[in-house]
Amino acid sequence: MKRINYILPIALLLLLSSCGGAKLATADEQMARGEYFEASKTYRKVYNKLDRNQRQLRGEVAFKMAECHRLLRQNARASAAYANARRFGYEDTVLNLRLAQTLHAEGKYSQAVTAYEEYLQMKPDDVKALNGLAGAKMAAEKKLATRYIVRNAKLFNSRRSDYSPMYFDNSYDRLYFTTTNEKVNGTHRSEINGMKKADIWTVTKNERGQWKRPEPVEGELNSENEEGIISFTPDGSTMYLTRARREPNANTGVEIYTSQRSDAQWSKPVKFEITHDTISSYGHPAVSPDGNWLYFTSDMPGGSGGKDIWRINLKERAGSLENLGEWINTPGDEMFPFVRSDSVLYFASDGHPGYGGLDIFKAVMTKSGGWNVSNMGSPLNSAADDFGITFGEGEAGYFSSNRGDAKGYDHIYSFELPEIKVTISGWVLDRDEEPVPNAVIRIVGNDGSNQKQIAKPDGSFSFPLDRGVSYVMLAGAKGYLNAKQEFTSDIAEEDAAYDVDFILSSITKPVVIDNIFYDFDKTTLRPESKTALDEMAQVLRDNPNVTIEMASHTDRHGTDEYNINLSSRRAKSVIDYLISVGIDPRRLQSQGYGESRPKTITKKLAREFPQFPEGQVLDEEYINTLSPEDQDAADQINRRTEFQVLSIDYQMF
Repeated sequence: MKRINYILPIALLLLLSSCGGAKLATADEQMARGEYFEASKTYRKVYNKLDRNQRQLRGEVAFKMAECHRLLRQNARASAAYANARRFGYEDTVLNLRLAQTLHAEGKYSQAVTAYEEYLQMKPDDVKALNGLAGAKMAAEKKLATRYIVRNAKLFNSRRSDYSPMYFDNSYDRLYFTTTNEKVNGTHRSEINGMKKADIWTVTKNERGQWKRPEPVEGELNSENEEGIISFTPDGSTMYLTRARREPNANTGVEIYTSQRSDAQWSKPVKFEITHDTISSYGHPAVSPDGNWLYFTSDMPGGSGGKDIWRINLKERAGSLENLGEWINTPGDEMFPFVRSDSVLYFASDGHPGYGGLDIFKAVMTKSGGWNVSNMGSPLNSAADDFGITFGEGEAGYFSSNRGDAKGYDHIYSFELPEIKVTISGWVLDRDEEPVPNAVIRIVGNDGSNQKQIAKPDGSFSFPLDRGVSYVMLAGAKGYLNAKQEFTSDIAEEDAAYDVDFILSSITKPVVIDNIFYDFDKTTLRPESKTALDEMAQVLRDNPNVTIEMASHTDRHGTDEYNINLSSRRAKSVIDYLISVGIDPRRLQSQGYGESRPKTITKKLAREFPQFPEGQVLDEEYINTLSPEDQDAADQINRRTEFQVLSIDYQMF
């Protein structure tokens, strides 16, 4: 896992010299220099030569071998070796913590919880263990699942480690990344992990917007040293990169360098001096979008422990160096910063509660200058190491992960957050359920949105919406009363489709109010009539300049005098109800027509009662020609309550 040269070098600053011999002292020297790959092989040889009776020494060697595998991110091998060390009675209070951390990074959350709890019995205030325990429990409960879609970016990946992608500019058609593939510069392999030393490669899109094959960066940028983990100034003229210097018999210093771009080539890197401290490491540069700040990772004194994220002003460097503080930094490692805006920062950490290994976190600056830090959740984060994120357009981009790789090699993955599609659609119809021509629909949200649309010839319409917004919709058309609907879209992070229909009432012909019920020979409204009457009241509220006549009609049974009297009283009872719910009585007139105005069959009624042709008047002469069953149906249609618009300019002048 080549990228360890920038995670661990910042941790333990790598020494890249070769040692041999299956001696414990040799392995210890290799370990001390950071040669974890070579040290692990030497410890294995020593371990295999030890007699089973040498339990104490076998436990010590197993523990040291486990440390090498852990630092190489080979978590399955590490947890097995830690378990052996514990089995042989190795005594070190950190053993259970290390075992818990590697089990955590394997995704064995229940076992990790047990190991964390055993360690916390000895060290109840250890922040790393407390955060680790919280993260393992969170992962076991499958919290923080998100809608992100993650895919292996196979075109970018080799059979070794490829990681830390970074877009060149806001055109998002060129990507740079760090690779340890077999075609990089140099012939020597790293004693740290056995791979060739990293170079910076690039990949561009063709004229069809498709990624081409990756290739080495042109110019003098790459060398036999370690280069990688980069960032660019906003104008694209300067690259900041991490380089691990190789000096015989000394630790490898991890430092930040700069390279200048000219004629599509990059110049030989020059060291960027942050402090005069020659012991600490500096890496993982990230330039802010405005070009004013350089964020980076360092283990210099003054931090929270492990590796911290710092920043320095590129315009006025003197006195501007600052640690991002306890909101971001923990006793663990915080690395790989990516600055998306002046108030949004992404970084990788194994110190905050997470899924295991390094997780990617988002930090949003508060008004007081602090940071709100949140885990990016799965599947972007996993039990393995997830780090080195870069964003393209919207919520999409690339990041690095060693998930699913037993050797701990890193690979580049794409991610995207699909746009949530929330819509509302329906029809604008008249009372006969026919499309209203040229109906206009308006929708206004409490987020300030304002949309307008003319319904299609079939009366249909559709609007895109946002989640968690309260909307008011109004539909209207010439010759019809307006209708209004109110609703609030759900806040759930999922696609949603809402349906709403508008039934508009004509202002030129009577409109039947369905579901108005009276007891036989009574004028008292039955309780089930309340819904229909409340809807009528709302129509009047939505059309405050309208006055109406409320009419009641009876069937052909009874005398004319009786029917006129009954229908008049019934119409009056409807008026009384509307007044009781706040409608101005000056807008209302009642009229009883008895059986004098039989109903004419409309398209809607013809669909509901196909035995009656459209346009047929249900007068007594016609009804007498029908069967008893059809006579009852016709009488039912004639017994109705309806309103007629009288004027549309009430109190307008």
